[in-house]
Amino acid sequence: MFKRIVTIINKKRELRKWKVRITKNFKDLENHRKLTKTQKKEVNDFYKSMIGRKVPLYCHEYFYSRTGVFTKEYVPNNFYHCELVPRANIKRYGGIFGDKNMCDFLFPGENVVHSILKNINGYYYYEGKPVSEGEAVKLCQNLEKVIIKPARESEGHGVQLLSAKDGITDLNGKTIAQLFKEYKKDFLVQECVRQHPRMAALNPSSVNTMRILSYRSGMEVLIVYSVVRIGRNGSVVDNQCAGGISTTIDKEGRLGKEAFGGFSKDDIEKTDTGVILEGYELPSYDKAIEMVKRLHMKSPFFDLLGWDIAIQEDGEPVLLEFNTNPGLSQSAFKSGMGEYTERIIRELWPRPNTWFPD
Repeated sequence: MFKRIVTIINKKRELRKWKVRITKNFKDLENHRKLTKTQKKEVNDFYKSMIGRKVPLYCHEYFYSRTGVFTKEYVPNNFYHCELVPRANIKRYGGIFGDKNMCDFLFPGENVVHSILKNINGYYYYEGKPVSEGEAVKLCQNLEKVIIKPARESEGHGVQLLSAKDGITDLNGKTIAQLFKEYKKDFLVQECVRQHPRMAALNPSSVNTMRILSYRSGMEVLIVYSVVRIGRNGSVVDNQCAGGISTTIDKEGRLGKEAFGGFSKDDIEKTDTGVILEGYELPSYDKAIEMVKRLHMKSPFFDLLGWDIAIQEDGEPVLLEFNTNPGLSQSAFKSGMGEYTERIIRELWPRPNTWFPD
């Protein structure tokens, strides 16, 4: 009984968190569009036909206001994170499989970004071999343009580009030992991907990635949508929530007309480097899609996954990380899950909620 009460409280807290976030962002928008009675009915009928009840309309109003495009296929963030993802993905495996230190273990033989050093639960591994903390510090005295980041954070938190000489980094003169102490445990040091010139042209200071959302339905992997995430001038990260911008990628690998940044910066038609987004063709998009489909078939505990794929100088896709609790890029995509929205909801709804069990 007590466990049941705790679950209800946690779910209510999570539902409220997403609503507060979106309603706060709604206030910052320049345009505020109200849904008409006809639009409200369309959304209500759509969801009632699938799950037997209405859903809150605040996300439909927010994304309609932000993009100028109305569609019943927008998905309320709290419904998505508290009802759909928990039915698609098994929570108890998310922490382990979603750990960025696990990528190369999970996908042997695949092109995964190389980790020089890992800290897993406080234990250090250099090039795959266990070492002491002191040895780890000594082995990382001289580094050139590497990425250090937490293994269990998302949205670009804690990601830093650094170089080190004789143990002194270019991060305000911190020593490697001090830096490792700051990250405490569960972090990694990775090679910085040398990206394809067409990807670097979008913004050279960040590794600009394709975020591909995939859904596994039996023996089929559906590509729900693809967006490209682009960093701003001087930024190391490309995440939209960390200041970057994102826009859609069509099935031929071409970019959409405008990008969206943060939660209210809209209608960005060119990058800080002056590249016009509309029609810009990304390299090796077909290879990235093939990779995602192949990797998702190797991930049986998760039917909804977000993949961060970079394109190397030689045109080959490389996996940076994947997310077992992926968000939805509804502004850039101008929909929740597009043509697959109804199919995915209908397939997932009968399943048990593994995060907030009834």
